Amino acid sequence: MAEPTPIRSAADLAALRNRLAGEFGRFGKRILICSTGCRALGAADLGAAFREKVSEAGLTDEVAVVETGCHGLCAMAPVIVIEPADIVYGGVKVKDVAEIVERTVRGNEVIDRLCYEKDAAFAHLSSIPFYRHQVKQVLRRCGRLDPKRIDEAIARGAYTGAAKAVTEMTPEQIIQEVTEARLRGRGGAGFPTGMKWTFCRQSSGDDKYLICNADEGDPGAFMDRALLEGDPHSVLEGMIVAARAIGTNHGFVYVRAEYPIAVEHINRAVADARKYGLLGEGILGTDMSFDIEVREGAGAFVCGEETALIASLEGHRGMPRPRPPFPAVSGYDAKPTDINNVETFANVPLIIENGAAEYASRGTEKSKGTKIFALAGKVNNTGLVEVPMGTTLRQIVHDVGGGVPAGRTFKAAQTGGPSGGCVPAEHLDMPIDYDSLREVGAIMGSGGLIVMDDRTCMVDIARYFLSFVQQESCGKCSPCRVGTRKMLDILNRICEGDGRPGDAEELERIGNTILRSGMCGLGLTAPNPVLSTIRFFRDEYDAHINEKRCPACVCEALITGYCIDPETCIGCGNCIKACPADAIVGKKKEPHQIKPEVCIRCGACFAVCPTSAVLKESKGLEAKATAV
Repeated sequence: MAEPTPIRSAADLAALRNRLAGEFGRFGKRILICSTGCRALGAADLGAAFREKVSEAGLTDEVAVVETGCHGLCAMAPVIVIEPADIVYGGVKVKDVAEIVERTVRGNEVIDRLCYEKDAAFAHLSSIPFYRHQVKQVLRRCGRLDPKRIDEAIARGAYTGAAKAVTEMTPEQIIQEVTEARLRGRGGAGFPTGMKWTFCRQSSGDDKYLICNADEGDPGAFMDRALLEGDPHSVLEGMIVAARAIGTNHGFVYVRAEYPIAVEHINRAVADARKYGLLGEGILGTDMSFDIEVREGAGAFVCGEETALIASLEGHRGMPRPRPPFPAVSGYDAKPTDINNVETFANVPLIIENGAAEYASRGTEKSKGTKIFALAGKVNNTGLVEVPMGTTLRQIVHDVGGGVPAGRTFKAAQTGGPSGGCVPAEHLDMPIDYDSLREVGAIMGSGGLIVMDDRTCMVDIARYFLSFVQQESCGKCSPCRVGTRKMLDILNRICEGDGRPGDAEELERIGNTILRSGMCGLGLTAPNPVLSTIRFFRDEYDAHINEKRCPACVCEALITGYCIDPETCIGCGNCIKACPADAIVGKKKEPHQIKPEVCIRCGACFAVCPTSAVLKESKGLEAKATAV
């Protein structure tokens, strides 16, 4: 394939876009296959299978097979979308391909068993609640194009905003537009982006740097990863605009090495943007020069903090630095540096292209635009969600997420990653924005949202997240290094049945000390899971400490035994096979029994029961098993 001709002006870009739009628009139908996250369930083989069957059907000139980024509904993976009708199929396997090509692509017939809820009434994007209740702005191209092809991105509007910023706007006008849009950083703290750019532009020095923070380390979070995998050019475009605004020639994308697909796609996007002259010298025929280098991080959670990230970029151990001076004054190589995360940069082209007023028309008074969440945990529709700021937790969990699995009730949602807080059911109707979350002891964070049902032990949850934060602490400041260790020791004792009167108060005392004295964002938010669960679920702490009882029957040390419900036991024998102590007896297809004097309380039977017949007992309480 011949090297592309560099784009020398905004007019050249517009002409190229029109030509490419015609080329990509010649197909009557397109089969869009999620080939990023869905690879884990076999999507890697679907592209070749669809191309083969489309060819065999003689439809090559009419039907395009496109391997895309995430479609969002991970609960149905692997997911495909068939345009122009936007038919959505989930759980697609290679053996389904021939039928899909024949019945749906050729015959315009819907296959019920592959639809959402296995019902043809939910065959289309617009009819599926998960999609219907979203507003896709930043994710508008994710799942709609091949992220490895810059031509397709340009055909669908990429770099329009960058061209306008570079050729028509002064740096001051760009910053004013972003400021008026009231874009706040999507990396966690929600600092006003326009203000950060202003500080960096006003800092003296000939050399300045721009960094994209793609070190997404929250358990269960994959917003930035999905953007880099599914639409990397939206991030590069935002960086070009930011570089023009602050006045820099040098940019970095710092992405964790555990994201191999994201690393591959962003490297390819950078290389292709250079070939088109969108990066490098004389961008779009102007005197602007700007290039980007991709660096891979080793996966330290603390490197998501901007000064620790800068230290890692410089080749040092990733540890935070005291502030001030802030990076906007003295950052990478002691030069003025602006750092924004992936989602923040991807918002920028929307503002430049459509204007601040249009952008600010969504969201709340103090939190504008949309927010991407990684919806995970005890919810039916897990996946990638984009909704306007101010959408309530109930709308996200129940309308978009489809609620918790049948028979269970919503208990809490952990927002903001491991150093976020747990929002209880009493706040389900609270609008989700930076300020509202802070009022209930939680944070927005980068957008992780983990749903918990009534089987969740909130003390154990607090212990889990604090354990993660404690292990990831760099150890530089004693409040975080020592304080989180002491808090974790107390939580371990409580969950092991050795809780003591005053433990909850001691956790609060230590936690509040860390909140006031930690050096970086990790330390300053580390106690949030503990403090928020004590605030809203104090009764569970009291039960663990005073009664040596786990109300949710989760903490193994407080489990007094197991029994089998004869009404739901089907006599499958799975528990008998799994029991290492031969404590279970019973005939095939008849209810089984556990001999309490032999049971060692290992939980093996609980893990393998297919009908939730095995029950846990804790001080006379019983909790049904989770069906596996």
